[in-house]
Amino acid sequence: MDENVLIEAVPNFSEGRRTDVIDELTAAIQAPEVQLLHRASDWDHNRTVLTIAGPPQAVLRGLFKAIEVAIVRIDLGRQQGAHPRLGAADVVPLVPIRNISLDECVVLARQLGRQIGNELDLPVYLYAAAATRPERRNLADIRRGEYEALRQEIHRPARLPDFGPAKIGPAGAVIVGARSFLIAFNVFLRTADVAVAKAIARQIRESSGGLPAVKALGLLVDGQAQVSMNLVDFLTTPPHAVVEAIQREAIHLNTEIDRSELIGLIPQDAVLAAAASALLLPDLTTDRILEVALCQQTGSLCRAPQWRAKRCFGER
Repeated sequence: MDENVLIEAVPNFSEGRRTDVIDELTAAIQAPEVQLLHRASDWDHNRTVLTIAGPPQAVLRGLFKAIEVAIVRIDLGRQQGAHPRLGAADVVPLVPIRNISLDECVVLARQLGRQIGNELDLPVYLYAAAATRPERRNLADIRRGEYEALRQEIHRPARLPDFGPAKIGPAGAVIVGARSFLIAFNVFLRTADVAVAKAIARQIRESSGGLPAVKALGLLVDGQAQVSMNLVDFLTTPPHAVVEAIQREAIHLNTEIDRSELIGLIPQDAVLAAAASALLLPDLTTDRILEVALCQQTGSLCRAPQWRAKRCFGER
């Protein structure tokens, strides 16, 4: 892997149930020099999120290969799930990690979008920092009405794609963009009433006057109400602040939080901030973390100590 320039990509595929298809997507995306950092699939959302990192052109090659698999193996005419979707390869964000700017990732996103449109004959929409139109910066605005609505509307001027044909097949469209790091974070409530989750989502999301840099939906997942979120700037609104806000709203609606769920990866600083808040340690910094100190002493990544402790999060 090129040690000088590093980007992350977090493609979301509209398949979370068929393990053979998910395995194919995972194998395809791991082009030379690309590291698979995380794989998460959910049956109810019917969605898989892969997190990869590597040199920019290697990451683009891996993404293109995985999208080739997705458009053959995923038929949106049959696919159903709780999560909104526009395409088989639904959304493909590029994130600057090291020695590369967001503007440079915009160039890469447009390069990938053009290649998908030209070589795979798919409609492509650019979003976030890569958007060419202000009304397409917000992912939810592009995806409004989902695949079913786009089939009827793609010929309209407002819905014409940035690249590729103005026609929709079984694979739908691809949304490609460049953005800063976000945290995909869900909170389950101790109720099956999805109306409660939707009410809480309205209260906390920025677009409804809630917390800044928070996007939220209320969903029913595996018979349980869920507040599904994207935290687009965790320095502005960290995960622990969101959990506190949801808990307050939940109490008002005669329920409470059951557990939380992380999709993909989370920056160390976000976890550290949560620990500092919970432990009332405002001066907690990374140099007080044992594993960090060990890594700093050795000058490289090191194996964490094998603590013999029971997991206290996420067990059932």
